[in-house]
Amino acid sequence: MNIYEQLTEIAYAKVNLALHVRERRADGYHALESLFVFAEDGDILRARQRDDGVITLAVEGPCGAGLSGDDDNLVMRAARSLQAATGITAGADIRLDKRLPVASGIGGGSADAAATLRLLMRLWNIVVEDAVLQQLSLSLGSDVPACLASITQLVRGRGELLEAQALDDLSSRPMLLVNPRVGVSTASVFAGWDRIDRGALDALDIDGLACAGRNDLEAPALLLAPVIGDVLQALQAQTPRLARMSGSGATCFALFDHEQGRGQAADALRRDHPDWWVMETRIRTL
Repeated sequence: MNIYEQLTEIAYAKVNLALHVRERRADGYHALESLFVFAEDGDILRARQRDDGVITLAVEGPCGAGLSGDDDNLVMRAARSLQAATGITAGADIRLDKRLPVASGIGGGSADAAATLRLLMRLWNIVVEDAVLQQLSLSLGSDVPACLASITQLVRGRGELLEAQALDDLSSRPMLLVNPRVGVSTASVFAGWDRIDRGALDALDIDGLACAGRNDLEAPALLLAPVIGDVLQALQAQTPRLARMSGSGATCFALFDHEQGRGQAADALRRDHPDWWVMETRIRTL
């Protein structure tokens, strides 16, 4: 590897089309059932190799304000964990172009961590056994294992049970992501869950997801950030096939049949709510 060669990796935004919370486990985590899809867009990471073992991180981009490149950043934690797990002596200078809102329910930090692992394995030209990589990624966060592949998956447990899904009516579907620029605490949202098991997730097409799917964290998130309700109302007014909050919020999504409908919806939201973050994208497929 040429020390001056720069490699790039996209940290694809994660979206929970449905998120069913089944129970609180004895270990303190929650048992979830969720259908993950990923946007074609997200944060961008770039890296150049160093030979001295040092890892540095610079954060930039429209959503990078207030984020530091210190050891608490998930990118740094992922890089150091991979370095320790493989015993590699190389380092890296990493730049994170932060384009996704922070604490927004679309896996920004988890996606960044997973993209860091993918990027550095390429940069350092190393192969890590799947079992080791999955355990390493889970130690970084519950969503990181699913973010490694960034494909449509049914996710169970605390995030360690993954089942790839090939769903034709979701493939490359136009998607709109909207965040009111309000961060919510994932821990606080989970703490507000009413502990009622409303049943399993068994709807894996768009009509089933619309009728039988749900996000069990939506109600507690609305109590913490009522503006989420405004976002959902604004999205539903654009008559999408499906509109819902993602993850623990506050980002919401809408799925459309055609790019024209998505574009018209995006224009309307940008006009009526110029302070909101709006991203036009599609569901990622391989």
